Amino acid sequence: MLKIYHNNRCSKSRETLAIIEEQVKEFEVFPYLEEAVPAQELRFILEKLGIAPLALIRKGEQIFKDNFKGKTLSDEEWIQVMLANPKLIERPIVINGDKVVIGRPPSKVLEII
Repeated sequence: MLKIYHNNRCSKSRETLAIIEEQVKEFEVFPYLEEAVPAQELRFILEKLGIAPLALIRKGEQIFKDNFKGKTLSDEEWIQVMLANPKLIERPIVINGDKVVIGRPPSKVLEII
């Protein structure tokens, strides 16, 4: 089943969700800022996107600027940073089976539905 990591305060996330609602009958909305992100799923997302953890981090967020900018951490340490600070995870993320995209632009979701 298709799943979207959704932040209702994000316009790109809302736009991506609107596309999903038009195209898909059954899907799951995962409010990743309210519920803990499973570590195994975050690793799956990174693997399927083929990117390093640092590439999935929102570097413009104040949390990043204040606490992590300029730091050199291992991939596992960056994963732990995202798990502890889910606001730093790029959004929206859409998972459909073994396919994953970041909905930027929102139309990118059409590649996997």
